[in-house]
Amino acid sequence: MKKYSEKLIDLNEKIWNYAELKFQENKSSQAMISLLEDEGFEIEKNVADIQTAYIGTYGSGYPVIGILAEYDALSGLSQVADLAVKKPLEGMENGHGCGHNLLGTAAIGAALKIRDYLKESKKSGSVKIIGCPGEEGGSGKTYMARAGVFDDLDLALTWHPFNTNAVITGSFLANSQVYFKFKGISSHAAASPHLGRSALDAVTLMNVGVNFLREHMEDGDRVHYAVTDTGGSSPNVVQGYSEVLYLIRSTSTEKVKNLYDRVVKIAKGAALMTETELEIDFDKACSEVVPNSVLEEVLYESFQKIGVPDYTEEELEYAKKFSETLSEKDIKSEIVLNYVPNPKELYEKLKSRPLANFIVPHNHSDKVIPGSTDVGDVSKLVPTAQIMTACYTVGTPGHSWQSVAQGKSSIATKGMFLASNVLADAAISLIEDTGLIEEAKKEFEEATEGKN
Repeated sequence: MKKYSEKLIDLNEKIWNYAELKFQENKSSQAMISLLEDEGFEIEKNVADIQTAYIGTYGSGYPVIGILAEYDALSGLSQVADLAVKKPLEGMENGHGCGHNLLGTAAIGAALKIRDYLKESKKSGSVKIIGCPGEEGGSGKTYMARAGVFDDLDLALTWHPFNTNAVITGSFLANSQVYFKFKGISSHAAASPHLGRSALDAVTLMNVGVNFLREHMEDGDRVHYAVTDTGGSSPNVVQGYSEVLYLIRSTSTEKVKNLYDRVVKIAKGAALMTETELEIDFDKACSEVVPNSVLEEVLYESFQKIGVPDYTEEELEYAKKFSETLSEKDIKSEIVLNYVPNPKELYEKLKSRPLANFIVPHNHSDKVIPGSTDVGDVSKLVPTAQIMTACYTVGTPGHSWQSVAQGKSSIATKGMFLASNVLADAAISLIEDTGLIEEAKKEFEEATEGKN
């Protein structure tokens, strides 16, 4: 990555500084497109009618390898860079609390390296860097999947910044996000309460009903909500409008649909009880991840071949400052502990150091990780696999000010370059041995039973 290090560091900093929210990543996507155009990639913009989605292509013929990029930020996570104290950055409201600045930049780095290999080797094959906006609360890949963006891929590879170096295995939860909007009748709460029909009461009753539902859900099910409009701040007015946003998760899209139907019944019951009108506004959804052990093994071999970066004393001291802002509970919440066969042993190893300077041994798993990603919608269409690399201090929570603060550090960029190198090396291995691709496809067909 030395050849492109300056360009990639500059791109990462630009995207971190822009910190644009879902489907508004205009500056971020343009910065990526400009770099790819300069490097000779053929660019398609406005993919799937999403203004900030793009595809950069180099090469031709079989195999077609997709590298997935993300670059959206999170609201309310403004933070001064490199400061181990919570302090919003003046003039900014958003921040890259999930590291998508690193994610998108490393994906481009991998595509550049694969491009160089194809050019030098003159082998058949093409690489597509696919810019996927709106992962945070938007499920951009779901819309892109529906538009057929991934249909011509033979496989897809991606990654995510975390605090450890590992191949991600197992599945993630499918989900649906839905607004429930209640319309009632406003009235004076003292003089004529009998004339009012409270929409806020409907929201409250719905939330109570869903809380009772929790006792009767499967272990892997999750239902979260946020009241997005209370109908006003005056208690002396019967609220004529109120809404609540629900995020419904389960281990498969079918189970999400069943759980969603039960939540809808509760919402309708709340409307009946309060004599209000109910409007349901379906916001977004994403599928569970279909893991692929063949691609996971290829990625793990590349991890072992490349190894992990060395850290300087200054970097270790930097990490220790952030470690002091974290707790043992944060380390126990490391995502990799959800699927390794020896979580206690790994936890002790992570607890003993501020930076994870090792590769977690890989074992394929079918366990479900308690989170969601729209990568699942890609994995339902083509064989897909992903890795994580250590970009932050051990224990750094996702969607936190600490992750924003570390997002431009040398630690983060070392993890970014590692991800680029592993993804590129794995892709090159697959181009050189296309039999592995066919094995991955066979596993994919068996896992999806042809229902993709």
